[in-house]
Amino acid sequence: MNCIVVGGGVGGLASAIRLAAAGHQVQLFEANAYLGGKLSTFELGPYRFDAGPSLFTMPQLVTELYALCGQDPAEFPYSRKDIGCHYFWEDGTRLQAHADRQQYLDHVQQVLGVEPRVLGAYLDQAAQKYQLTASLFLEQSLHRLDTWLSGDTLRAMARLGSLELFSSLHQVNERHLREPHLVQLYDRFATYNGSDPYRTPGIMSLIQHLESHYGTFIPRHGMGQIRDALEQLARQQGVQIHLSAPVERIVIESGRAVGVQVGGERVAAEAVVSNMDIVPTYRRLLPDQPAPEATLSQERSSSALIFYWGMDRSYPQLGLHNILFSDDYRGEFEALFSGRMHPDPTVYVNITSKDVPQDAPPGHENWFVMVNAPHDKGQDWEGMREQTRERTLTKLERVLDAPIRDHIAVEDTLDPPTIQSRTGSHLGALYGAASNDQSAAFLRHPNFSRRLDGLYFVGGSVHPGGGLPLCLLSARIVAELVGPARP
Repeated sequence: MNCIVVGGGVGGLASAIRLAAAGHQVQLFEANAYLGGKLSTFELGPYRFDAGPSLFTMPQLVTELYALCGQDPAEFPYSRKDIGCHYFWEDGTRLQAHADRQQYLDHVQQVLGVEPRVLGAYLDQAAQKYQLTASLFLEQSLHRLDTWLSGDTLRAMARLGSLELFSSLHQVNERHLREPHLVQLYDRFATYNGSDPYRTPGIMSLIQHLESHYGTFIPRHGMGQIRDALEQLARQQGVQIHLSAPVERIVIESGRAVGVQVGGERVAAEAVVSNMDIVPTYRRLLPDQPAPEATLSQERSSSALIFYWGMDRSYPQLGLHNILFSDDYRGEFEALFSGRMHPDPTVYVNITSKDVPQDAPPGHENWFVMVNAPHDKGQDWEGMREQTRERTLTKLERVLDAPIRDHIAVEDTLDPPTIQSRTGSHLGALYGAASNDQSAAFLRHPNFSRRLDGLYFVGGSVHPGGGLPLCLLSARIVAELVGPARP
């Protein structure tokens, strides 16, 4: 079939690759002059920055695309981190998430006094949740009858109580872990899909399994290497990529998607895949079609304020991934989902130059500093940005006991309105809808249209959710729905 992909984010590129590998003719239209969506890169003087996603886990979802295309996965070099993240608390507690499980359990016992059997049982339970539900919630279309009739689904339903759907993630963590620092550490995984750990269901404890089991990785040339790899594979498979080519609407005839309109011209297709956020997909590209209002009106996920700082010195106490926790975590999330910034935010610092030396001059570092922020509700972002910058610098200097502000050589920022304008993410929400209740997974838009034949959806705002691994899984689901080319 002739297939069109709208949007060249990770989900769109991966869908195009899979469809082309299945024998279809594929065209991809991207509104920006570059590919990757949130996964873009830029330079400030001698410093290189990844603009968006900074965590890389489940690399097999990238390398399997190489295998699918008959290419050597070794062409995508990456390495596994021995320490996944460095954690810092206001009371002076420091913790390192070692990749080696036993080393990590021993370290937690040494620092926090939690016995290995306690944390080990929690990690095992998360693994069990993942094994029971991955095929239902992550790897297949959640909105098809055959998914619900599969043996995997029936086994998961038989163990419904063990999934802890009716407790919040925080309640689950308190019940199993108890130690406050460890509870807060595992509460933070709710932010991986932009949700509130005090409201998101306890099944979300499986999210950390993706990191603790599969590990944390870094591509040899930084996160932008993922985008470059996907673009190269797409072009090798014959995908026609059109940049600076915003799609104006999806053309519908007799209940079927038959192409798109670009630059006032119609481009015909037998299947259309939208990688645009689901809200503007309906509001802008399908204005004459009935929209699933219950889905589109779901609470949006959190967003981010990001500061890109080129530092003129190095900080040996920091690693690739670093988190400095708020002293009032519950208050931070209450503020976040009320549209406000908390005065004591949790701060995430990513420094790729620790592993990719060319990202900064010798003895210097490139800091990606992210603070969770509410999605855009028309707030005074200029004022909030300046206030948050000052609070973030003060917190960093206090917790790290090191000078920060006087060593910023170059600087840029990103806020929710800019995220929306650059990536089309509705209200600047990073993950589409939040997962703040038990029904969120079922309300997330399916990867296909129930009303319009030939119309499919991919990316972080639809099933199975946001973040690099889930966007890549979303592309796999779409390709399976479209099916291989007919002989």
